[in-house]
Amino acid sequence: MQNIFKQIKGDKAIWAIVTLLAIFSFLPVYSAASNLAYHGGNSSTFSFFIKHFMHLFLGFAIMFGVHKLPYKYFRGLSMVMIPIVFVLLLVTMLQGTTIDGANASRWIQIPIVGMSFQTSTLASVVLMVYVARYLSKIKDKEVRFKETILPLWAPVFLILILILPANFSTTAIIFTMIMMLAFIGGYPIKYLAVMIFSGLLGLTIFILVAKAFPEAMPNRVDTWMSRIENFSNGEDTEADYQIEKAKIAIATGISPLGPGKSVQKNFLPQSSSDFIFAIIIEEYGLYGGIFLLVLYMWLLFRIVIVSHKSDTIFGKLLVLGVGLPIVFQALINMAVAVELFPVTGQTLPLISSGGTSIWMTCLAIGIILSVSAKREELKEKEDAEDNPLSILSEAI
Repeated sequence: MQNIFKQIKGDKAIWAIVTLLAIFSFLPVYSAASNLAYHGGNSSTFSFFIKHFMHLFLGFAIMFGVHKLPYKYFRGLSMVMIPIVFVLLLVTMLQGTTIDGANASRWIQIPIVGMSFQTSTLASVVLMVYVARYLSKIKDKEVRFKETILPLWAPVFLILILILPANFSTTAIIFTMIMMLAFIGGYPIKYLAVMIFSGLLGLTIFILVAKAFPEAMPNRVDTWMSRIENFSNGEDTEADYQIEKAKIAIATGISPLGPGKSVQKNFLPQSSSDFIFAIIIEEYGLYGGIFLLVLYMWLLFRIVIVSHKSDTIFGKLLVLGVGLPIVFQALINMAVAVELFPVTGQTLPLISSGGTSIWMTCLAIGIILSVSAKREELKEKEDAEDNPLSILSEAI
């Protein structure tokens, strides 16, 4: 066991936060699994528990393996992965698969293992690494807008266009995070304004085309607009069934029911994923919600610290690029549950069930830990140079 801990590098606080989130996730996921087992015709909830355990186990394996890689390699890997992600998104969009009769055009089936994979989550991580690479390349240089269109914005918009038809919320989050990273990376504000305007214009054109040819993308645009309209009206209709049940669960959390005793998990279709925060509040009360919020804010704090201590511009931008979306997604999930934000379908990172979300979150955290591990390595070398006797003592 001691040898295993010696192999773990990087920010120990981030390791602790991720471990706490993973351990805590078993309680609400196992509780919500009773509803999933009932509707799935399976009387055992233990199979869902094991499935979640395997997702987390593989996620931690990904995180451990990635954090052992020098982060400089991610610069080149992002360029290799961009065309691969483009092909995967194109196949996913054309595949048009369904899961239990529901629209699953955002998923792709892996032939050999028979598992489904959400390609947009992989695209999000790869795209953030790619943007961080390019921004670090042009840092402290005179930026000309025309020179950045093909190498920077063309891949971004091509990938976002492929994600948009099936997943507007993910597209909006990725676009927002890229704009934020570009701002932090020193990209001229006047050019950013042009790209934001271009993004909004492109979205408007897409909606108009989708309205003109509804058979091309049935129900998707109407679903987005109805969610926004219902949220802005402040009235609960039949379309707001999930958010209504989530609010009941949160209101019940004033007098928490206790672990495994949630009532609304029997009525919330996405009780183990999109609305798991409501189940946590219902069972563990305000303390459970605050506990999660503190963990995510602590993670944000450590991400900023790791970014600040990185020895390169690429390392700083890389940590922020893959780290900020994790916390941002968590806050959106919580905001949806308390009706501060329209329903988006975003999961709670490392808490909600679902393999793809867990694996890609662990991939992003592994990248952050890789940057942190490099900083620790440099610090050890500096300490050794300042104290040559330590090297002699170790040799003896």
